[in-house]
Amino acid sequence: MIRWLTVVFLALVVFSAIGPWLEKLGLGRLPGDLRFRFAGRVWFIPLASSVLISLIAVAIGRFI
Repeated sequence: MIRWLTVVFLALVVFSAIGPWLEKLGLGRLPGDLRFRFAGRVWFIPLASSVLISLIAVAIGRFI
């Protein structure tokens, strides 16, 4: 259980660090990505971008 929590935490740190760079490439603005304002903050849920990144990771994993 602690390993999964560590992996999730590290993934969140990495993706939050490279988020602005990925937005320059167009990820985060796909049709399935949700962005809304609530309580004075902008909330972002990248559903389509997550699926695309997962498919790319699976494809890379298959070839390596």
